This record gives sequence, structure tokens and C-alpha cells, in this order.
Amino acid sequence: MKRRKFIAGLGSAAAWPVVARAQQPAMPVVGYLYPGGRSAEPLLSAFRRGLSEIGYIEGHNVAIELRAANNEYPRLPELFADLVRRRVAVIAVFGEAAFAVKADSTSIPIVFNMGADPVQAGLVASLNRPGGNITGITTISLDLTTKRLGLLHDLLPQAARFAVLVDKNQQTASGYSTNFQTAASTRGWQTEIFAASTSSDIDAAFACIVQKRTDALFVAASSFFRDRIVQFTTLAARHAVPAIFVERAYSEAGGLISYGANLLDQTRLSGAYVGRILKGEKPADLPVQQAARIELIINLQTARILGLTVPETLLATADEVIQ
Repeated sequence: MKRRKFIAGLGSAAAWPVVARAQQPAMPVVGYLYPGGRSAEPLLSAFRRGLSEIGYIEGHNVAIELRAANNEYPRLPELFADLVRRRVAVIAVFGEAAFAVKADSTSIPIVFNMGADPVQAGLVASLNRPGGNITGITTISLDLTTKRLGLLHDLLPQAARFAVLVDKNQQTASGYSTNFQTAASTRGWQTEIFAASTSSDIDAAFACIVQKRTDALFVAASSFFRDRIVQFTTLAARHAVPAIFVERAYSEAGGLISYGANLLDQTRLSGAYVGRILKGEKPADLPVQQAARIELIINLQTARILGLTVPETLLATADEVIQ
């Protein structure tokens, strides 16, 4: 064999594995849009578990592109558009990020994970038949407000003055405020609404609650608040403010009581929905799921610190009592 032909043969042999690799299907990329910051990681872990249930393992046969707004909600449409330009296979949106897709006409499948009613938000036509390219998981958590108020009163039978703390920049803030005020007024109780958009606002709200001798506090759902769980539980303990929160992470960190959906389980379900879409199912054929696990978590150690006696009837109904 002549030297020139031999070298040409080597070139062809070296090239064919590259061609073969190019013919393999590209790894699908899933976009994950989160409105908050550091609290994204435990949710992403739950999301990965849901994907793995359908056979998708990050780094093996699927990639995840995280876009976090760090609680700068006006950035969410821009971050969503970036994922669209990236041409990801599916976009998962969490909480406030769901509102960033309302006016979008992209055909990319979208799976939301939110507390608000997606029908009222204009995301889907109905829960059973979402239609279009959007489906997901919801708690419709505003409907739990009356129950949360009742739990506070079971714990504090003499309470008649309640505070509500909402995220000033969140679209669902007015819904939380209105629902709580309505539920309280039917029982003749007073409510005062506080809105926060910074850590200083949270500090000021607690100072005002103490000054006005408010009996108890309800903290609404918010990724901004979720990033500051330690601040909330520390302030509540320091000022001896009985508070109810919307998810177990607060109670695990020292919060008195929480009542709401198991957020990690809900996020796992959204991951499983994304996996099913990657397998070929259409969002229009996947009904919106409502979170099945609504949990009551009581931190008995915090109750003792606050000098509260938790009724046995309330302890008996708790899903978990933290000693």
C-alpha cells in the first residue's frame, strides 16, 4: 500500500466514530424556571426524583437547565424567553414563574407547579382538559386559608387579632389577603395585612406585630419567603409570635405549625409529568393534578418555648409532631 493511501485510510477510520456519534439522538434538555434563589436546590432534587421514576437520569439521558430569578420577579419573562431560545424539550415552571408564560405562544410543552388556581390564572381551559401545551400540579392553596385560620384558633382559643404577611411583589398576594380577611370577619375577628419585599420589611412587620400585640401570624406562600425561612423562624421565636406557615420546611426549621401541601412531593409529581411528556405524551392529554398530600406539622418544642399547650385533639390530627 502506498503511503498516501495509507494516510487517507487512517483519516477515514478516525472519522467514522464521530459520524456515528452525530447520528445518535441528542440528549433532551429540560428547562427549570424558579422565581427564588437558594431554596431551589431541595426542589430540584425532588424534581430529579420524579424524572427518574419515568426513566430519566440527569447527566445520563436528560439535562436540566436551571434559570433562577433570585426573587426579581420582573426578570421571569426574560428568563423564560431564554429557555425558549435554547429550544429545550420541556419547560418546568415553579410558583410565580407560571405567570411568566401566560401570554406566550410557544409550542414548547410547559409543566407548572403552583399554589394558585391555573384556570383562574388563564393557564389552562380546565383541570381535567387543560388543552394546549400547558399542564401541571396545583394545590389551589388559597382554598386552605380557612382551615389555617381554624388551626390557629384551635391552638389559641382566645385569639381574635391576626396578622397576615404576604409577598408584596407576588401576583397572588391580594388573594391571600382577601381570603384571610373574609374568613376572619365571618367569625368577628380582626386582621391586619403586612406586605414585604425585603428582609428589612420582614423585620419591620414583626416589630409592628409585637407593638400592636397581635395574637398570631399567618405567613403566605412565597419563594422570597422560602429563601428566608431561618429569618422567619428566628423572628417568631425572638418575639414570641405564634405563626402558621404553608409548608413543612418552616416547622422543620423551628416554626410553630405548618399546614399545606407536601411541596417536595408536589415537585416530584411535576418531574414525573415532564418525564411522561419526554416519552411522547401531550400536555393537553394530561389533566392538571391537585396535590394529594396536605400535611399538618406541629413543632412541639417550639410550642413549649412559646409557653403554649397544644390540645391533644390537635396533636392527634397532625401528620407529624416534631419533638
